Amino acid sequence: MALTRPVSALRDAADALRGALGFLTRIPVGRDEAAWEAFARSPWSVPAVGYLVGALVALPLVAPVPAPTAAAGFVVIVYALTGITHLDGVADLGDAAVVHGDAVARREVLKDSALGVGGTVALALVVLGLATAGLSLAPIASATPLVAVWIVVAAEVSAKAATATLACVADAAHEGLGSALADRSVLSDALPVLAVTTPAALLAWPAIGDRAGVLVAAALTAAFGVAAALHRWSARRLGGISGDVLGATTELARVAALHAGVIAWTRF
Repeated sequence: MALTRPVSALRDAADALRGALGFLTRIPVGRDEAAWEAFARSPWSVPAVGYLVGALVALPLVAPVPAPTAAAGFVVIVYALTGITHLDGVADLGDAAVVHGDAVARREVLKDSALGVGGTVALALVVLGLATAGLSLAPIASATPLVAVWIVVAAEVSAKAATATLACVADAAHEGLGSALADRSVLSDALPVLAVTTPAALLAWPAIGDRAGVLVAAALTAAFGVAAALHRWSARRLGGISGDVLGATTELARVAALHAGVIAWTRF
């Protein structure tokens, strides 16, 4: 019995990581039911995958190409690796945000596949924010490649930690992806999320030095600020979170954390 429990825990952790990779990226793993179930009850796996995603999407920034090309490649690889499902959440929330009506009316807009003006503007702002972050990171990457990589990693981990924490603390507005994740999580599940996030500063220390803590703190503050704002907005306007809210949180928090990381490195 004593040996069986650790083995089972390790198996669950491995399944959760596979499920997180399968759900959060286009990498063809973790698409089976066991992986999904383990992922859904393990919010800590979300920021854990952020380390790998951040390192991979930073590659165009350290390539020997002009800054605009690196920025364009950065945007392309982000969505080539993570898919556009979360962008759909941005579009849906953008449309819901400009609707006049109660929570029921706004939730109906979330279900509508048509793209409105609010969604178009929201998508444009997110992609523009990501591209300008890449453009700002390109000269940093040219001078100190490891710093640029760690800004991206810190931003990705922070964005995913903020999203996972939101799933732990918020109530779902209706049945769906949001409830599938939120109903399996409780407030105490946020502690492992934060524990997995902490190494972002420790691992960056050899490359960045004493400023690693400031950089990661800036990224985390920006990402969690976005999550807090969407938590408040969705509770008031939608009656709770949904899959769209979680997806939009990841996208908006990534952009905010990237810009916060650049500012922290260049201004402090």
